Amino acid sequence: MHVTAYLNAPAKHEAGPIAVLCGKDAYLKHAGFTALTESMLDGEDDDAGLVQFAGNAVEFVTVADELRTVSMWGDQRLVAINDADDFVSRNRGRLEKYLERPSKKSVLVLLVKSWPKTTRLAKATAKVGLTLECDQLKGAQLIRWLTDTAAAEHGKTLRADAARMLVELAGDNMGLFTQELEKLAAYVGKQQQISVDDVRTLVGGWRAEQTWAMTGALRDGNLPAALVCLDKLLTAGEAPLKIVGGISYVFRKLAHATELARRGGRLNTALIEAGVHNRELPQWERYLRRLSRRRAEQLYSWLLEIDGGLKGNSRLPERLQLEHLLVRLSGRTAK
Repeated sequence: MHVTAYLNAPAKHEAGPIAVLCGKDAYLKHAGFTALTESMLDGEDDDAGLVQFAGNAVEFVTVADELRTVSMWGDQRLVAINDADDFVSRNRGRLEKYLERPSKKSVLVLLVKSWPKTTRLAKATAKVGLTLECDQLKGAQLIRWLTDTAAAEHGKTLRADAARMLVELAGDNMGLFTQELEKLAAYVGKQQQISVDDVRTLVGGWRAEQTWAMTGALRDGNLPAALVCLDKLLTAGEAPLKIVGGISYVFRKLAHATELARRGGRLNTALIEAGVHNRELPQWERYLRRLSRRRAEQLYSWLLEIDGGLKGNSRLPERLQLEHLLVRLSGRTAK
């Protein structure tokens, strides 16, 4: 189970004798551990019911003693091992044996980065305990989590296109997403809906405005203006992958519209279906016709190519890769 599902209703999920929080997202792991502690101890004194150890320093016999100790102050007792990967590696057999006859009054909590599901220990845990995956959500799952969280935590409707822009601008940190949602909810005030413009203004700030100015210049065929915007972003220290994220947010829609039109649909209708705003339809339709269908059908591959290039698949300098992409998107021929 992903930890975000657990956070929605901790009381519905019994931990059993063991709970494992696995993954690399520190924010999700902390949030899951906090919710687990509050749910299991049910308002009791944490100092009395919770014992924590560092995984690289504690021995199994010490942990076992704590698990067998009966709490004087409550019904539940949590024994947590932080950074427990090394502890698990050293004591895998002992942990498997412990789960055959675990303590009925204590819950062993393991916080690990890696937890292969195919191991005997993972399978035994799945039968009697709780496994919470704490890795970054991706794609549609992340968009759904953002919209659900905006509604549940702040009573706001976050449009899907606004959620996608938030992902492009804020990166891949779940803790940062939470902070940005809080700021957006406060920013829109009594307004029920959080729009693309709200995200662009509050989250993106000056850098987002430069990105939209750059994509607008490309749309209008003004390559020199687009290159000036790119230079300003790079000079200001904006990460190349974040710049590409802003560009991709716009041009993935056009790539999708091109594919819909290729299947026989009208270009205008395809742009609407792909998520292009009504007020921008004429400009983007003119752009695609100027770009030509042959080049428009390469938009996806261009975006994938630079994403891979900036992640190490190209020996060209990052600035040159970005400039080459802008030349391509402008419809000109790179030299």
